[in-house]
Formats: sequence, structure tokens, C-alpha cells
Amino acid sequence: MFTRKRLTVALGATLLAGSLGFYSFRNDDRFFEIARNLDIYATLFKELNLYYVDELNPNRMVKNSIDAMLKSLDPYTNFFAEDEIEDYMTMTTGRYNGIGALIGSRQGRSIVMMIYEGTPAEKSGLQIGDEILKVDGVDIKTRRELDSDKLLRGQTNTAVKLTVKRFGAKDPIDLNVTRDVVKMTNVPYSGMISNDVGYIDLKDFTGTASREVRNAFVELKGKGMKKLVLDVRENPGGLLNMAIDIANIWLPRESEIVTTKGKVTEWNKTYTALNPPLDLEIPIVVLTNSRSASAAEIVSGVIQDYDRGVLVGQLTYGKGLVQTTRELSYNTKLKITTAKYYIPSGRCIQAIDYSHRNPDGSVGKIPDSLKTAFKTKAGRPVYDGGGVTPDVLVEPTTPAPIAISLTNKGLIFDYAIKYRHDHPTIKPAREFSLTDAEYQNFVTWLKDKEYDYTTQVEKELGTLEASAKKEKSFDQIQDQLKALRTKLSHSKDVDLVTFKSELKTLLEQEIVGHYYLQKGMKEVSFATDPEIKAALDLFKDMNRYQSILKGKN
Repeated sequence: MFTRKRLTVALGATLLAGSLGFYSFRNDDRFFEIARNLDIYATLFKELNLYYVDELNPNRMVKNSIDAMLKSLDPYTNFFAEDEIEDYMTMTTGRYNGIGALIGSRQGRSIVMMIYEGTPAEKSGLQIGDEILKVDGVDIKTRRELDSDKLLRGQTNTAVKLTVKRFGAKDPIDLNVTRDVVKMTNVPYSGMISNDVGYIDLKDFTGTASREVRNAFVELKGKGMKKLVLDVRENPGGLLNMAIDIANIWLPRESEIVTTKGKVTEWNKTYTALNPPLDLEIPIVVLTNSRSASAAEIVSGVIQDYDRGVLVGQLTYGKGLVQTTRELSYNTKLKITTAKYYIPSGRCIQAIDYSHRNPDGSVGKIPDSLKTAFKTKAGRPVYDGGGVTPDVLVEPTTPAPIAISLTNKGLIFDYAIKYRHDHPTIKPAREFSLTDAEYQNFVTWLKDKEYDYTTQVEKELGTLEASAKKEKSFDQIQDQLKALRTKLSHSKDVDLVTFKSELKTLLEQEIVGHYYLQKGMKEVSFATDPEIKAALDLFKDMNRYQSILKGKN
């Protein structure tokens, strides 16, 4: 940490270097402006450090100023300080040294929200829902959430002692866990979803993604797979080379996959398939949604451009930008947007701007006048302007307000903890379902729980009332509005019946997850997943499948 005196000397040297540099930059207005503004920044920082009434934290001040500067650019250009490099490496490699558990904070408590299969956490007997009280004897409540997470990480083959509070247990439980390399898999699930349809859930594009998809594909072929569902929903993207290699699995060698174009023309490049394909004939359905982004959009867009498969779901996120990581001084990094990418039809799926976006950041509605038409290999029209539009649109399901409230309050999660305690074992994930009596037990359990919600109609009625008051017409229609509010007011008891099917599905998925982890949650969802149902229906009608690819649908 710099002292005031040492920092002033350092800044003085910076200013001197900046002054001398001005002479060489005066012939170039751009470089002169850069040097001038850096000089102003250094001078300002020196004055703040010397005279500001309170002691300043130089690291935090500079980090905040860098973040503010980058915020004025696109959302994907980011600075990583030295203490964030470990998280950056985890993000790009999917690997870290730890125990393999997702810890969440609920009302000031550190709760195990998920345990990853095959990790030290699972082997130790740690359970979803356990509250971590101490780590190596250190009371977790005395540490910030970030520090608590760091306490669980460490060198491989080192032991960590966890003291946990478990539902139904009288006393705290001590667990000894040996840290190891935890690999966050890119393919958390693959399996057969019917006699001849295989399913690969691709959730990320870290450095082993292509190998994982290839291995899963070969394994499913060995189980009799004749058709494939590739799921890239909720996939935020990742490494460009992984997207290229995965698309290559179903495309001929030397097929053009993606072209990048940016300011540095020497970096512009067209990437082609370098490896022999695994299968050029198998029918493919790719599932997409509004959170399929970047590398996920390359894979889905390339498959669509070559008419190699049918896309089912919703419009993708709309991120057609390439980031390059640059090494900076003092072990820091800059992830900077350096180019846009273009898939084989010639279109760029990047959203035209960042203002027409939905609350989740995905691309909003783009006027047709701003779109440009391109053609797939078979001549089907496709468009740029933001995201990849699926060939078969499936309307996204909107959760009921009561479902959102129960989930956000953690009551679905809490009941699953209770259910796990009361039922040591359950049927396999695909066979599990709650009986009507068990659902009624949940309804009874909710009686003394606090939760509330406002329906969309109630919100809009509130807006109407506010507008009426603003326009001074409220008094005239007050009685009618009151009567309308009475009729529209929701009843928890009624909603628990009306939305029984939806709530039952949420409960079943959460409960199964407590027994069979991520794989179980995926398997139990197959029966109610609308996109998977649409994919299976399409595979049952191969004439329709082929007509879509030929542009005759």
C-alpha cells in the first residue's frame, strides 16, 4: 500500500514522464489528447491524495474510475484487478480448487444451495440445505460473503473442517472435506430422452467443451441415438475456438464457421472446420432461448445457416462481439471487445444497439426496417439485427406471481429440505411425482409462512388509480375502482389450486435436486419442458422437419 509521500513521488514521476512525452505527441492530436488527459487524471489523483479530508484507498479509487470508464463502452469490456484473477481463470477454464458446492446467502445465513456431482462436497456427505456455521473453527457470520467463499477454496489435498446445521438434527455436524480440483462441466447432462432421441445439455464453452460434447455424442450413438437434441438454452457463451470445434462435429471439414472483423485489420480472420466431422446425417434440433448468447449463438446460427438442423425455442440474446484478453501490469487483465463476428450467411447477430433490450439484457423487438435479409445454404431467408431467430417458435412460459413469490422467498427450497428429511429415499428422477395428498401437505405447510405478491392486473390497476388521481378524476370513479379492485384481488388459497400444476412441477424439480443433484433436476423436467416437447413432436414428423430445412414450411 502506498503512503501519501510515496504515492506523491510516484505520481510526480508519472507527470514528468507525461510532460516529456508531450513533445513527441504534439504532431498527433489523438495521442496528445490521450497524454493530456492522463496528465490531468494523475494531477487530480495527487491532489486528492494530499488534501482530501479522509484517508483514501488508492486501489478502490482507481478501480472505481476504471469501471466507470469501461461502463461507457459495451457491457463486455471488463477490467480484472489482481484479486479477481482467480475468478477470471475459473470463468474461462471452469476449474478451481475447492470443495464443489454452491453457497448462497439467505437472511444472513450461508446455505448450501447445490452440490456438484463427484466433488469433495458430495463425497463428504454435505447436503443441499445445510447451513454452514463454521469453517475451520471460524464463525462464518463474522466474515463477509466473499471471504466465506474464499475460506472454502484452497490448495488441493488440503483439509477443511465444516461445522453445519442440518434440518432435523439436534446438534451441529462436523464434516471433514479434502479440497480438490473442481471442474465445472460444460455438459452437465447427456442421455436418451426417447428410444432413438439423444439429448446433450451444453451449458458453457470453457476449454474442454468440445471434447465433452464429442464424448457425449459418441456415447449416445452407442446407445442407439438416431436423432439429437442439442440444448444451448441458458448458455452465456465462452471461448470462440470451442464454438468452432463443436459446430465442426456436424459439418464437413473446411466449412466456413465464423469471420471476425474489427479495428485491427491484422486480427480479422475467417475460421473454418479443421477436423473430420463425427456425423453429417443425423437430424438435429437445437434448443435456444433469450439467454443463449455469444458462442451459443455461433453454434446455433451456423447450424441454421448450413440447414444442418432446426432451431426450436425463442430468439437468442444477440451478442455478436468478440472479446480479447490483454495482459496488463501488476497481474491485472483487460477483456476488451475487439471485433464483431459474422456467421456463414454473412449476418452479424449482434443487437443493433444496447437500448432496445429486455430487462434480462436480451435483445428487444427490432423494427423490420432495421433488419437485413440473408440466405441459408438452401436459400431460406434469415435476418441480422439482433439474435438468431429459431425456425420453430415456442412461446416462453410466464411464471405465475405466486410461483415467483414462493421461489424468491425460498419456500419451495425449504419444503424440499423438509421432504428430504422426511423421505430418506425416492423413486428415480424420471419416475418421481408428488401425489395430490403430498401437494396438499405442502399447502398446509404454507399456512403459517409469510409470502405475498401482486398480480400484473393489480399492478396495472394501481397505475390506473395513480393516473386518475393525477388527472383529478379519481373522486368521480373511486367507487368503480374500489369494486374492480375487490374483484381482482388475488386469493392465496385460490391461486394454490389454480396454479397447482405449475407449483407441483417446481416442487418436484427442487425435491429431486436434493437427492439426484443437477442430473436429476434435468431428468424430472423432461415431461413438462415445452421446448423438449416441441423437439420430440418435430422428430415424430420428419416430413415437417425436412420441409423446414428446405424453406417449404
